[in-house]
Amino acid sequence: MLFWIVSTLLAIAVAGLLALALLRARGQGEPPAAYDLRVYRDQLREVDRDLARGVIDPADADRIRTEVSRRILAADAQLQEQTGGGRQRGPGVVLLAAGLAVALVLGGALLYRGLGAPGYADLPRQLRIEQAEYVRLNRPDQAEAEADMPERTPSQADPQYAELMDQLRATVADRPDDLQGHVLLAQNEAAMGNFAAAWRAQAEVIRIRGEDALPQDYAELAEMMILAAGGYVSPEAERALGQALRRDGRNPVARYYWGLLLQQIGRPDLAFSTWDGLLGESRPDAPWREPIEARMPELARLAGVTWEPRAPIVQQPGPSQSDIDAASELSDEDRMSMVRGMVEGLSDRLATQGGAPEEWARLIQALGVLGETDRAEAIWTEAAEVFAGDAAALATVTAAAEQAGLK
Repeated sequence: MLFWIVSTLLAIAVAGLLALALLRARGQGEPPAAYDLRVYRDQLREVDRDLARGVIDPADADRIRTEVSRRILAADAQLQEQTGGGRQRGPGVVLLAAGLAVALVLGGALLYRGLGAPGYADLPRQLRIEQAEYVRLNRPDQAEAEADMPERTPSQADPQYAELMDQLRATVADRPDDLQGHVLLAQNEAAMGNFAAAWRAQAEVIRIRGEDALPQDYAELAEMMILAAGGYVSPEAERALGQALRRDGRNPVARYYWGLLLQQIGRPDLAFSTWDGLLGESRPDAPWREPIEARMPELARLAGVTWEPRAPIVQQPGPSQSDIDAASELSDEDRMSMVRGMVEGLSDRLATQGGAPEEWARLIQALGVLGETDRAEAIWTEAAEVFAGDAAALATVTAAAEQAGLK
């Protein structure tokens, strides 16, 4: 209310000053008759001086004084008329001044009502940060978020598949420390849309693995929690994301959901920087690219920055024909060094940027050919984690592992 009082008084004051200037505008400047009066009076004084010097005789002086006096009387009457009319303002000027005052006061109020936020308190940056932290610390937990979700209609799964799932659940219940069983249970529950059951199975996977749990394990746990809560990032999901990022600060899934968390608690500035960095490192077909790009313009506006879409990372091509021809002319030792260099380059790129299932399969096969079976098996395990839930991708890397002689 104080804001409206102060702003209204300021608008009235400005409108009053403008109206006053408008009303006084016609009174400014000297009327022509006033100038004539000065000239005639100077002429009278000049007649007296000429008479004293003997330039003119008294008769001529009287005649000239009479003529100048007549002109002074006429000029004075004209001056009175001009100054009297200047004080009488026409109705058009008064109406214009009143309209200007109304337009400034009401127009300013209407403009602020449309563009501003009436009744909204001032929010300096530090206060917004404190409010965001308060929201983060006092938001609902995972159980509350899941309880608020509408009841899910059970999916009509294939009867045989449903029976296998019942058997898997029973088996895992009897074997609480069966790692592979919990991995399969989490993947299949998620595939069926049972995300609440999926994240609980994934939590058991992390419990069993202990300190050997991978960053992807925590990222998947957080993702399942978020999906179970309808896209809401709960404190429990936040802790899982924190564990994933502490183990691998470049994990793309964790970074995507961390940006979503920052957006939900009211930190668009941090969400923007998190997602902008992720976009700069993502492939064109990354699943998080489209939802991020759809939200970035609004995030940039809230963060007070400008944003231009980043060009996606283009996959590095394989060896060209000239590379192949050059390799055929090398010695066996040099050719093997060249192959190892290409394998290391592919391995580094998959570790930092990710890649298609075919690229993971190619790396597994290459390591098998080089006799590095332990490393090939580790890559196969990592690929299985990356493509968990994608049956086609898992089939591709599994076939490559079989060709490499892995068990």
